[in-house]
Amino acid sequence: MRPFSVPCFFGTDRQVPFDMYVGEAAPDAHPLEQQLAWLARERGGTMPQDAVDAFAKLHAIALEHGVSTEELCVYAMEEAAGQAPGSASEGSG
Repeated sequence: MRPFSVPCFFGTDRQVPFDMYVGEAAPDAHPLEQQLAWLARERGGTMPQDAVDAFAKLHAIALEHGVSTEELCVYAMEEAAGQAPGSASEGSG
């Protein structure tokens, strides 16, 4: 399982980075289902819906292509940050 720091809401307008751990969820489950429930129940927090949807989409893509949800999330985050392996930001020699 790998942590991903996601800005979550606590209260009406306060956003705070919160580590969510992505592993291999069941095919019919959201990869953060249990953590989202805990976040709401124990901390009164919520993750922005676009982030919830993004993790669900990555999970669906991983299942479709037979790859690890965790590894696909790592790749997607690196790609979004311009740090994907083989990207222009890496020197080639």
